[in-house]
Amino acid sequence: MLLYIHWNPSPEIFTIPIINWPVRWYGLMWALSFILSHFILSKVYKAEGRKIEDLDNLTLYVMLGTIIGARLGHCLFYDPVFYLTHPLDILKIYEGGLASHGGAIGILLSIWLYVKKTKEDIWWLLDRIVLVVPLAGMLIRIGNLINSEIIGKPTNLPFAFVFESIDNIPRHPSQLYEAIYVGILFILFIYLWKNKRNEVASGFMFGLFCVLLFTFRFLIEFLKENQEAFEDQLPLNMGQILSIPFILIGLYLLFTQKRRYKSTDNEKTKV
Repeated sequence: MLLYIHWNPSPEIFTIPIINWPVRWYGLMWALSFILSHFILSKVYKAEGRKIEDLDNLTLYVMLGTIIGARLGHCLFYDPVFYLTHPLDILKIYEGGLASHGGAIGILLSIWLYVKKTKEDIWWLLDRIVLVVPLAGMLIRIGNLINSEIIGKPTNLPFAFVFESIDNIPRHPSQLYEAIYVGILFILFIYLWKNKRNEVASGFMFGLFCVLLFTFRFLIEFLKENQEAFEDQLPLNMGQILSIPFILIGLYLLFTQKRRYKSTDNEKTKV
């Protein structure tokens, strides 16, 4: 008989007594993702001679873009009929419902607005943002695991999780798969920044990130249960459909930005 991992942790850490407000692991993971991301990027900014004040402003933009984008993404991608007829429920973020693809779109839009105001180099920013996005993704997926949400499909693998608050079926711990993968991406991109950032054109690291992250996201969806019933009628689920544009953008950047670097390098050699 296989001994599966029976999983049923409490999503709450403790409750603030006076206001009776629960503090949840998922919220803590989100908070840690912003705190640690700011800390790491502050080291990057100092190493590259950038002002920390600029990072503080960028962090505010990205924080708002991530949360608003993730919430609107969930509402519009996964249940648009309900939320368009109940628009005030969009504000009930405390009830849960955040979409990673919506968060990604929100980050890109917030950076675009920031660049429009500050005239900063957007490719430089995107290449630095991808240093910390995997870390944030890892923490958020750990939060999903603690919440027993975004569960995997049934499996008989010995490390399967039985999410007791859902059912008694052994399932792929898809949240854990994603957390481990993006943790590896975090290490990879820190290495690339430290050792290779002056050897590739601006935008190349962002393109590589899009390909590596969203290709995996596309593939891992085959091991996950669909989040909404309407996805059962689609050839690909919503997570896969939303991943395709990011993969194509990444491939385009990998080709064009690498070619631009080679072209510039050849011109320098000729001179």
